[in-house]
Amino acid sequence: MIRQPAPEPGQPALERGATTAMQIRAAKMHLALRGLREGWVIFVESRIGVIGLAVIVIFALMAISHPILMATIWDDATYNPVTGYAFDQTEQPASPSWAHPLGTDPLGRDVLSQLLSSTRSEFILGLVAAIVTVTIATTVGAVAAYYGGIVDSFFMRLADLVVALPGISLLIVLSALFELNLFFLALILGILGGFGGTSIVLKSQALGISVKPYIEAARVAGGGRFHIILVHIIPNLLPLSFLYMMFTVTAAIFSEAVLSFFGLLNIRMSWGIMIHTASQGGYLLGGVRYWWLLVPAGGSITLLCSTFYLVGRALDEVVNPRLRRR
Repeated sequence: MIRQPAPEPGQPALERGATTAMQIRAAKMHLALRGLREGWVIFVESRIGVIGLAVIVIFALMAISHPILMATIWDDATYNPVTGYAFDQTEQPASPSWAHPLGTDPLGRDVLSQLLSSTRSEFILGLVAAIVTVTIATTVGAVAAYYGGIVDSFFMRLADLVVALPGISLLIVLSALFELNLFFLALILGILGGFGGTSIVLKSQALGISVKPYIEAARVAGGGRFHIILVHIIPNLLPLSFLYMMFTVTAAIFSEAVLSFFGLLNIRMSWGIMIHTASQGGYLLGGVRYWWLLVPAGGSITLLCSTFYLVGRALDEVVNPRLRRR
């Protein structure tokens, strides 16, 4: 409980009210920062979370390094991930060398440049899809839990329908009807995730929040429905929403890789396209002889999806007190 200081003699009422409001905001900020510090301590205690976060940082550095390398060391004619060609190699695909640490693909393009360039696209895709998913799912969960009745039934039946749909098959059909690029793919994945299973989980959490005493106190104090939802319910759903952001990123990266492999996505370069190029050249089943055509892209997809999942599992301990070791 926040204690309000006694008003000073002669202090105007308006000034006293402004001072009290500032003190309340400062106290709330202090409590929020303390919660973040405690959550960080719990997260660091999880080894899988720290390992996953370290790998994500490495991939982020890879994404940042590509434009720097293209502007300083690499020339566009040789190392452009889409139109470049390794003129110093007489046979394509060329095995790894000092000039091309991960070799070249069947079209003579540098594999390392493709790998670094694709990392940036994967981060953008995952981030946009996660933000859209969490925004929709948090809003739907809070509204369905607070209003109940026909509103709850509508959103939950819609969520059941989305969950029942085969995700990859639906994306393949949509790619035949519309020209999908990276942004529209992220938007579609975000909408499907927001109205799907994530909204069901967040709605169940919001049901527990909506019966708390402070919700009833806010209602008695004259707080409107939107005020209660925006100020009291949604902020308490954000920790769980952030947890599901990690899982959404994993699903988005996997979906993009599948669609790019089948050539159904309008994008210049990605990890899925790298594997698709190797498959079109007949190198997919060539064993370890042409490993650099498959291992960098395939390993990156597996590793990045796994690390976001590990970070999500570590955040689960922060959000759910029953999973903590202490």
